[in-house]
Formats: sequence, C-alpha cells, structure tokens
Amino acid sequence: MAAGLASSPWMIGVQDHYNCLVPKYPFLSSSNSQSRPPQRFSSALHFRQITGATSSAVALEPEARTQSKEGSEEVDLFACPVCYEPLIRKGPSGFNLPAIYRSGFQCRTCNKTYSSKNIYLDLTVTAGSKDYNEFKPARTELFRSPLVSFLYERGWRQNFNRSGFPGPDEEFKMAQEYFQPVEGGVLVDVSCGSGLFSRKFAKSGAYSKVVALDFSENMLRQCYDFIKNDDSILNSNLVLVRADVSRLPFSSGSIDGVHAGAALHCWPSPSNAVAEINRILRSGGVFVGTTFLRVSSSTPAFMRPLIQSTQNYNYLTEEEIKDLCTSCGLINYTSKVQQSFIIFSAQKP
Repeated sequence: MAAGLASSPWMIGVQDHYNCLVPKYPFLSSSNSQSRPPQRFSSALHFRQITGATSSAVALEPEARTQSKEGSEEVDLFACPVCYEPLIRKGPSGFNLPAIYRSGFQCRTCNKTYSSKNIYLDLTVTAGSKDYNEFKPARTELFRSPLVSFLYERGWRQNFNRSGFPGPDEEFKMAQEYFQPVEGGVLVDVSCGSGLFSRKFAKSGAYSKVVALDFSENMLRQCYDFIKNDDSILNSNLVLVRADVSRLPFSSGSIDGVHAGAALHCWPSPSNAVAEINRILRSGGVFVGTTFLRVSSSTPAFMRPLIQSTQNYNYLTEEEIKDLCTSCGLINYTSKVQQSFIIFSAQKP
C-alpha cells in the first residue's frame, strides 16, 4: 500500500475525529420445518498477516505473520468487491468503529483502495469514483433518502406489526435461536438499515465480529447516530460497511452467519443476493431472514410476473422463498409464519 495513504487528509481527519470522541414461539405457525444443525461450532477469524514497514511497496508474503500494531499491514476480513481478493489493511489493530475508521484498505490484486472517510467503510464497486454514480430501483433508492432513514426507527418500522411482525425484541430472540450453531463466529447483518438488529447482535456478545452492512449511506449514518454516545457499542466488535448485497465484500466461505431483517422484498434481485450469501458462508453457516409474504400461494405461476411488475417490492410466497434458498444451494430450510410475516433459516452445506 502506498505510504501516502497514511498521511492523506482523510486519514488525518479520521484520527482527529475520533480523538474527540432457546425460546419457543407457539403463537407462530411452523411450516417447511426441518431439523437445524445438531452440533454447534465456534469459528474464529484467522488473519494472514503481512510483514513489512510503512514503505511504498506492499510485501505480499501470505504465510508471514507479524504482530498487529499501529502502521502495520495485514490481510483483513474484508475482500475487494471487484475481484473478491482479500484486502490489505493498514492502520491500528482492532475490529471496532474507531480502528476501522482510522485504517486504509487496498486490494493486493487490482490495487484499488477503499477508505472510511465517512463513518462507514465504503466497499461498493463504485467506491472512489468521481464521475460515475449508480442508481438502483426505486425501492432501493427510497431507503437512501435522509428522511426515510431518519424515520425508519422513529415510526416506520413500528408499523410492521400490522402485517404480523412480532416486534424487534421478539424477532431478535427468534433469530438468536436460529444462530445458536454459529455463536462465537462472524455475523454479517446485510441490508441492516439503521442498525436496529446490528446493535442488538453486537450487544449480545454472542459473536466475535458483527458487520452492519447496507447500500444506503444515510441508513449507516443513522446507525452511527444511535451508537456514537454508547461506548459499549462504539468500542465493541461492530463496524459499519457500505456494500451491495449482490456483491458482498467478503472472501468465499469466510462468514459464519448472515442476517437480513425485513430486506428480501427490497432487493433488486433476490436470487443474486441469496447466491452471494451462500458464497460467503462457511460450511455449516446459517442464513436467517425476515420479510413480508405475498400471502396467496394459489396465484398461477404465469400470472406472478405481471403481479410483481405492478408492485414496488419483490413480495414472494412462502413456497417461492424456500425454492429460492434451495436453488441457491442452501439446505435445512425452515420457517415460521404469522399473517404476512415470515422468518426463515437455511444452512450452507
């Protein structure tokens, strides 16, 4: 990594900035239920650290290990969204907001650099672009709005109970039950919004690392606003990452659990997203999601594209969600349903 990275204006500004700074649910009907993995496992992240000082050249010695310290370089959890190669991280050690915020990242293959010049680490393909800006479908762009991001936990999310959502606390308990086999591992909360569940996962202490990931810059800023005055989270094992769910910035088989709360119906391509989730999960890893159902399963298949084209969201039936997960290579699918609410889980073989 170039030595200029450490002395760049955004790195100096970042440093100055931080210097001032198993339950049951009988009320739900269960369907398509299969046994979850019988054994639990705990996996820790093993960094392949890179030797070398703060010179302009990056020493690519994958087997070498050095003690992590300020100014050191190491292979990080994150991967380049362009080529999926592990990123080299330069900066302070630790997996928390201050440490990641003060670090620089570079792909050792394509040499693209990524920074945390905002309060999140931008790991989108378009990170650093000056003239090109990519827009998503209206349902995705809606959540990039500052107003919607501000209102999400201030009235928007609370209305979900009208469709059968049991409420964040109960949803969190249900997700925790599914995630029991991967406690102690790395958890990614994709499409995390304002971090409602990311913060709960981090506070639980059940995971070695928690990544709050969303495409919306403003949702991530709202997440930071909720945690900036809470040292128990600010200095915990939680980091904020901007990324596309269809291009997740992690190496294949590197993540233990993936959570997607009230998200699947917003994704431009649910199949691409679930395939990506399957790619990054370790063998035995668990995917847990909640979404709104298109309740009627009697709609003829040939009519469904027409119905979807008239909707702003990808509302799927229970059968379609199961088929989506299994067609993307996941197994042990199970789900619980209440009205239009569904929580489902599947596992990487």
